[in-house]
Amino acid sequence: MVTPYEQIGGEDGVRRLVDRFYDLMDSAPDAREIRELHAASLKVSREKLFLYLTGWLGGPQLYVEKYGHPMLRARHLPFPIAERERDQWLWCMEQAIAEHEMPDELKEFLRGKLRPLADHMRNR
Repeated sequence: MVTPYEQIGGEDGVRRLVDRFYDLMDSAPDAREIRELHAASLKVSREKLFLYLTGWLGGPQLYVEKYGHPMLRARHLPFPIAERERDQWLWCMEQAIAEHEMPDELKEFLRGKLRPLADHMRNR
């Protein structure tokens, strides 16, 4: 069975998706509040999301090897995440997914998995 990691293009595909996601976050007025929750440089955030998504999509468990269990909710608790921030994060990710060359079934799969995950990060 082909993993989502392989379908998205492996390491290069995940990197392209993450880079587009953060490029949108860094430039789109629709993502202003979510961008403000990040450091001035997005370098560390880009790398962590790349590591996480690589394993989450069925590739090597790079995030776990480097940082341990993701504990996503706990790691996001210091940041005020309400519906607006969740929606802005999802807007950036859904736009990046829409622009990425991958099977339509994978796009729908990712949207279906990422929406509840993003909602789980809300703490306000």
